[in-house]
Amino acid sequence: MKLQQAMLEHPFNEELADGSLSRERFQFYLAQDARYLVGFGRALAVAAARAPEPGDLSFFAGAAREAVVVERALHEGYFARFGLSEADLAAIETSPTCLGYTSYLLAVAQTEGYPELIAALLPCFWVYHHVGVDILGRQDGGGDEAGDGNPYRAWIDTYADDEFAQAVATCRTAVDRAAAAADDATRERMLAAFTRACEYEWMFWDSAYRLEAWPTKHLRPGAPGA
Repeated sequence: MKLQQAMLEHPFNEELADGSLSRERFQFYLAQDARYLVGFGRALAVAAARAPEPGDLSFFAGAAREAVVVERALHEGYFARFGLSEADLAAIETSPTCLGYTSYLLAVAQTEGYPELIAALLPCFWVYHHVGVDILGRQDGGGDEAGDGNPYRAWIDTYADDEFAQAVATCRTAVDRAAAAADDATRERMLAAFTRACEYEWMFWDSAYRLEAWPTKHLRPGAPGA
């Protein structure tokens, strides 16, 4: 898929891989990702409630908890490492792309069926594992000690490990099962939802690299010159 390759080649991930990504960009990314995970968790909870199979219900419910509790703990570890206070985080405004992506997932959760929803959720699993494995493979020297000097190694390890790979496989199986039982029109909507979410994944990294701001910020009530 061209989008997946474009993500691997994006400067954000290229610099994350060699440890040269600026602290400011990674801090911006973390702030956006922490906010995204709340919306992602809510969409996962809706998927759990609609899942026809008990195993899928358990998976999506567990993934919702994982997004809100476990992954946020990883973020908080980085907040501490980089000396980010609550005031610092509050000063980083939610980006247009972050708001757009979370709003899209929640809109699908409210207006589309279960097959379309889990297709839209799949990229966050699949893309992150694909990128994490690729980055891990680029670390100098190979093996378990590779990249120990990379300040972002904990992030890389989180998305490249076997446990996360199993979560990706479980989500893919649920989506494949839903697609197999669906009619052609539903499968087309599933593909459209999957593709749009992949586009948002690319945009999310791109927006962090650009430190994306609202272009209308200066027009808000109370802004200088407004």
